[in-house]
Amino acid sequence: MFGVVPKTLWSRKMVPDERNRLLFAMRSLLVEHPDGLVLIETGLGNKQDAKFLDIYGVENRGTRGPTQLDDALLETGYRTDQLKWVINTHLHFDHAGGNTVRAEDGSIKLTFEKATYVIQRRELDFARHTNERTQASYLSPNFEPVAAAGRWRLLDGDQEVVPGIRVKMTPGHVPFHQSVVVSDQGETLVYLGDIIPTSAHLPLPYIMGYDLEPLRTLETKRALLKEAAQQEWWLFFGHDAGVVRGKLDAQGKEMRDVLRADG
Repeated sequence: MFGVVPKTLWSRKMVPDERNRLLFAMRSLLVEHPDGLVLIETGLGNKQDAKFLDIYGVENRGTRGPTQLDDALLETGYRTDQLKWVINTHLHFDHAGGNTVRAEDGSIKLTFEKATYVIQRRELDFARHTNERTQASYLSPNFEPVAAAGRWRLLDGDQEVVPGIRVKMTPGHVPFHQSVVVSDQGETLVYLGDIIPTSAHLPLPYIMGYDLEPLRTLETKRALLKEAAQQEWWLFFGHDAGVVRGKLDAQGKEMRDVLRADG
């Protein structure tokens, strides 16, 4: 998770368990928008076998629905069939796995049957043409049923999805990764995705070994964090188990106004 950064350094920020695993979230963001409900990222979903769940130590089973995402939506008073838009930063299994759901009869169907799903056109093509390095991360049941149903809206670069919500190209983790920028009433929040997965990854050299193009990640982070500090954007962390969001100080060095997951 920290690439070339030595464990003696990164373990000051995160402490691994006895199996050398770290605790991470799979945090989605629901936006109540005049055009309809917008969900950014869908997490892991429910299509994994017992071996997978054990290796990764997954805790994702819902009590009112198949996954914790279903439970979270119900807690807000919404159902999956009420969503109008679903935006994925990229199509790795822990970000787009919840796009689809395995039904009781074993079939796979869209989780959000009335929604339009949004991704970069070239990211979908990249996900369809894997190699030995990428094939374990891009799993076709997470995105091909969306294509078969004709529910993809494919974007080409930076683009507005609905008023106040736009995507911004942030390559490095994968070549066509996009972050999502939400603006309203003078405030702006950027859903970072995997370009900066946790607050522990804010230092520029802290780059995941999973990143396919780490030098591009470096330059993307440098530009993104400079803009976020200057514009006082909220940074929203999808994988940070402890920190939900925060802002950078004017120097872009320290976080302030931090919202923690425990409230």
